[in-house]
Amino acid sequence: SFPEMQKLYEAAKKNQWNATTDVDWSIDVDPYNPEKPILPDELISMTALPIWRNLSEEQRCEQRHGMMSWILSQFLHGEQGALFAAAQTTESVPWMDAKLFGSTQVVDEGRHVEVLHAYLVDKLEKRYDINDNLYVIIDAIMTESAWDLKFLGMQIMVEGLALGAFGAIRHFTKEPLLKEILRYIISDEARHVHYGVLSLSKYMQELSDKEMRYREEWAFEVSLLMRNRFLAHEFYDEYYGQRMSRQDWDAVLMESELMNFFRRVMFKRIVPNLKRIGLLSDRIRPRYAEIGLLQYESGKS
Repeated sequence: SFPEMQKLYEAAKKNQWNATTDVDWSIDVDPYNPEKPILPDELISMTALPIWRNLSEEQRCEQRHGMMSWILSQFLHGEQGALFAAAQTTESVPWMDAKLFGSTQVVDEGRHVEVLHAYLVDKLEKRYDINDNLYVIIDAIMTESAWDLKFLGMQIMVEGLALGAFGAIRHFTKEPLLKEILRYIISDEARHVHYGVLSLSKYMQELSDKEMRYREEWAFEVSLLMRNRFLAHEFYDEYYGQRMSRQDWDAVLMESELMNFFRRVMFKRIVPNLKRIGLLSDRIRPRYAEIGLLQYESGKS
């Protein structure tokens, strides 16, 4: 009854992979090796701080390692949330073809949790707790009663962010194991985002104006939380809490190349998809413009 979803389900079955046997875990990872940086310095936010110039090379290596561990830890927690949400949406989505595809996403998300946890614990040997903003997003998705809002939050917003960010990190990283892992994950995430777009494009046509306004507001609030989730307060507490105020830290990070980078890769995917499913009306557009996100609306969904 839903041919596009059936086609997506077939693609998901064809492209399953095994995190234990398909990933080359024998690759040695040295997060302190300047010849194979996980991310270049221009995308590491602390390098914009005046304090950075006074650090020894050993301290800089330690902080590069810490920041990359923090970034990947937040993606791990996002994948944990996606695992739980995928189980919920598989149960609640109204079309059988969508339930079948949803079952493959549950497997995908379990594999993503497995592989990112292994990389953080066994290779980087450092892992951070979940960021407060990300926690609020996942909690809102898990406790929301409307299935389409779970889809909106996870498939369009969180998975859209992951798809853009993973693609960009894979492009910039010189670390071969991470590059290999992200290649596998990206192929899964592209299906998950398309799953959300297909489902919501079909369902949103049935909603009233009042229901659509509520979903517009909900998506905008999630966008604000997602923009703020990369302020790295957990990293700040560990390395800079005694050196500068959190307010000064936030001011530097909001203008850093890292934040500009993540805003670009996040919202160039998310905003066009919001527009495609009908959640970027003239009423809400000025609010996206105020926070600098409307510039991405003309991108490809």
